[in-house]
Amino acid sequence: MTEGAGMRVARAWLAAAAMALAGGTAAAQPAAERPLRLVLNVGLQNLDPIAGPSFVTRNFAYMVWDTLVAMDGQGGYRPQMLESWSASDDRLTWTFTLRPGLVWSDGAPVTAEDCVASLRRWGGRDGLGRRLLAATKDLKATGPDTFVLELSRPFGPVIEALGKPSVHVPFVMPARIASATPPTQQVQEIVGSGPYLFVREEWVPGERTVFRRNPAYRPRDEPADGLAGGKAAHFERVEFLTLTDPSVRVSALRRGEVDYLEYAPIDSLGLLRRDRNVVIANPGSIAQIMGAVSVNHLQPPFDNPLVRRALQQVLDQRETVAALGLPEGMHHARCLSMFMCGGPYASDAGAEALREPSLERARELLAEAGYKGERVAFMHPADSVLINPMALVLIDRMRRAGFNLDVFTSDWSSIAQRWLSREPVERGGWSVVPVVYTGFDMSDPLANPGTGYNCTGNVPWSYCDAEMAPLLQAFEAEADPAKRREIAAAIQARAHAAATFPLSGQFSSPAAWRAELRGVVDFGFPVMWNIRRAPAR
Repeated sequence: MTEGAGMRVARAWLAAAAMALAGGTAAAQPAAERPLRLVLNVGLQNLDPIAGPSFVTRNFAYMVWDTLVAMDGQGGYRPQMLESWSASDDRLTWTFTLRPGLVWSDGAPVTAEDCVASLRRWGGRDGLGRRLLAATKDLKATGPDTFVLELSRPFGPVIEALGKPSVHVPFVMPARIASATPPTQQVQEIVGSGPYLFVREEWVPGERTVFRRNPAYRPRDEPADGLAGGKAAHFERVEFLTLTDPSVRVSALRRGEVDYLEYAPIDSLGLLRRDRNVVIANPGSIAQIMGAVSVNHLQPPFDNPLVRRALQQVLDQRETVAALGLPEGMHHARCLSMFMCGGPYASDAGAEALREPSLERARELLAEAGYKGERVAFMHPADSVLINPMALVLIDRMRRAGFNLDVFTSDWSSIAQRWLSREPVERGGWSVVPVVYTGFDMSDPLANPGTGYNCTGNVPWSYCDAEMAPLLQAFEAEADPAKRREIAAAIQARAHAAATFPLSGQFSSPAAWRAELRGVVDFGFPVMWNIRRAPAR
């Protein structure tokens, strides 16, 4: 479907929703029975959070699956599906116990075997998960509700790995599905134990996703806090929608046709802040966003590190972030930390050559690399309100530097599928995909997309720097915080030298929701539980 056709569908749907809310059957419904409607940044195509690396898939997954451990609003880790865990004195043997009464949406009980199979599948895809399994001597169920992780060598962030909050999240699935599906292939059956159930028959890929409350879900007793605590589902129906036009998103929110925007369009923040019926989120540093550029390390010309360094010189963050039109205080003039400025591992290590980017220097590096104008397939996601303006700046500067760009402009869902291709450009492959990640993904060297997946082949850009490998091993085994910061700085220096994941700038892009919603968890990405709608007056 073209973007124009998608907009016509969206406008027609919203018009029907508005009529219903104004005078149709929905108007007679109690507030809690009206659907909760979230507008996503981009459309949902991939339903598997292990096979798919997109935030939109992560958002979907938190509705239908659950995790063993969850991050709270302060960055701590708490039991979620687990009742408890314990570690031996040498921290090489970990015992985990599930909380009682957990069931799958098909009625079967959740078991320790499900946990083991899910962790093995996740560990075959995720960078941090792969490192955990590489340090594992044995992972096995010891009873219906207990399993044991036995390490072969020290691995500090065991709980942090199990509670990883963003791509790829170690969601627990039934063993019969997790064991039968390779981590690079999508699961065909959505059977979860989370607060909501996926309504497949109403799914319109890329446009609308529908959920209904899971009556069998048992939330924890403690209050919701970040991704932890009680995931109480107060709405019988939740809808994820895609509206490609930012102005339509804003007007739909202000009129009450939708309830929540994953990202408020930046040029509308002033208007929304003046609207007493709208609340603007206040994301902290770990919830801020880092723009970056994934480049295909497997294909020419970016298999040459000099060409990747030329791209680093193209990326003037003052221009790329300025294109977003952010208000003062919502962006960094320049952030050269792979692990987020303001994060626990922030540093300037290895960034000297990047402080003053130069198109002239980019041209020199291209000449040194022997670049002869080979075609560069640039994937431009025009439907992303965050990526699109930065991509336009990048396209202009890359062309001025001498790159021969072939720009493929489409929606993110289509680009995300092509992004997974290993084919050369002339057979439908890709060269450059501009992306955004949050601090949840970027701030830890073992999870960072530009460091934690080194030599794993588990991200589309497939980088591998031999000198980074022992540094990552040292970091994962080190327990002393000061020494971990020193190692993280060395990892960052290698990432900049190899140009594994060039950075385009750090900024905030807050969510926005209707003021009538109560109990919204402001975490940095959509959390659809714990929310109630205030009764109409």
